[in-house]
Amino acid sequence: LQYLFRIPACTIGIIIKEVCRALWDVLMHEYLKFPSTTEEWLKHAENFNKQWHFPHCLGAMDGKHIVMQAPANSGSYYYNYKGTFSIVLLAVVDAEYKFMYVDVGCNGRISDGGVFNTCSLYEALESGATKLPPAIPLPGRTQPVPYFFVADDAFAMRHYIMKPYPFKDQPAPNRIFNYRLSRARRIVENVFGIIANRFRVLRKPIIQNPQSTVNIVLAVCVLHNFLMSTQASRSSYLQPGLLDTENTDSHEVQSGTWREEGMPGTNLLQLQRRPRPSSQNNTRDEFREFFMSPQGEITWQYKHI
Repeated sequence: LQYLFRIPACTIGIIIKEVCRALWDVLMHEYLKFPSTTEEWLKHAENFNKQWHFPHCLGAMDGKHIVMQAPANSGSYYYNYKGTFSIVLLAVVDAEYKFMYVDVGCNGRISDGGVFNTCSLYEALESGATKLPPAIPLPGRTQPVPYFFVADDAFAMRHYIMKPYPFKDQPAPNRIFNYRLSRARRIVENVFGIIANRFRVLRKPIIQNPQSTVNIVLAVCVLHNFLMSTQASRSSYLQPGLLDTENTDSHEVQSGTWREEGMPGTNLLQLQRRPRPSSQNNTRDEFREFFMSPQGEITWQYKHI
């Protein structure tokens, strides 16, 4: 950029930092809105059920370590389990591949359970400030079950977080539940893949201090939502074949090109997955039974276990 626009590198660095902060400050209120009413949450749940056949799902949750250069005089504060230095991006996405919530900046050293426990979403969910819909029975069932976010083994299961059955050797009903949850959760994997593919600053370690790295990642997230907000910008932003697609007849998944081209495995690192005991198994079992019932099954689920 300094040669293209004949601007000193130090000036470009200042401009980029200011622009990233401005993008977040200006766009976040319109393009990254967190639901504030029960009705808004129910709309998200309706969209997830319609598109991904998972009732009571409010969003898909996941986190990534954003690798950066070792900050000066930070010791092992940002040192993660992969032996690199990082901050964590924790995100919840909706059924339309857009961020609903992001938390950026937790140091990579913190335990994976602690990543969620330190974010503002955890505090809001624990206090009831999020106004989630009350628990109601599934169609054809009598036991009330809560609304929740789908996640993986990096998170502890709670009444507002649903995760798959652990381990591979599971009976068929459990594998069907895991398949159904995986379909709903796959959307957050795709969102991370999209931003790594389209914003190449995420392809390699970010050479900035932690606060500037946070500002860059926040700008990426809100720009992603901005570009996904209209059909015109979405069609140019999402190149053909970029996303995972599902065959309408066989429902086999065709991997998106983001998994092959610039796969974010080097600079966007998974949170560690650790099986965790839970007191919410009854809720998961209720969904398992529902997915095996005439009211809850989908015809092709038995071919994918």
